[in-house]
Amino acid sequence: MEALLAERGIVRSTLAGIPKRDRADVEQAVFIGAWSAIRRGMYRPNPKDDPRDALRKWLHGIAWRQAAKYLDSAYVRRFILDPQPLSRLRGIVGPSLHAQVEARDLLRAIERLEPRHQEILLAVDTPETLSAYAAQRGMNPFTAASRLRIAREALALRLRRWRR
Repeated sequence: MEALLAERGIVRSTLAGIPKRDRADVEQAVFIGAWSAIRRGMYRPNPKDDPRDALRKWLHGIAWRQAAKYLDSAYVRRFILDPQPLSRLRGIVGPSLHAQVEARDLLRAIERLEPRHQEILLAVDTPETLSAYAAQRGMNPFTAASRLRIAREALALRLRRWRR
């Protein structure tokens, strides 16, 4: 591996046409490809050639093919450079200030609930189902649904009282 990394200059000069933002990634792909090829026994230089020259030619070929693959990728062909990408958007980006205030109020109301109600309300937001939540805690799924309903009612009551 040290011999490969010692020839980093030939790889970098071959990848000079690649944009700087992606050059390190393509360089990494070159060295990973070269190392895996060596491990599979794919590097068979001509015994008549100087070992360093043979390695440099071989790395140049790998770098050239990786650069071609990169430049041929759909990501590069469809990439649009824009100094102000947010200016291309037509609407408001992200939640409005009103929605942020409402979300903050809702979190404060949840914070004031009992811990068992907080737990079941926050468990609904996880990707697991309510029945999986119940199974993890060794309870009946209908009990979990009932506790969720009670927690939602407690939250609604808390929000009504708080907004008065």
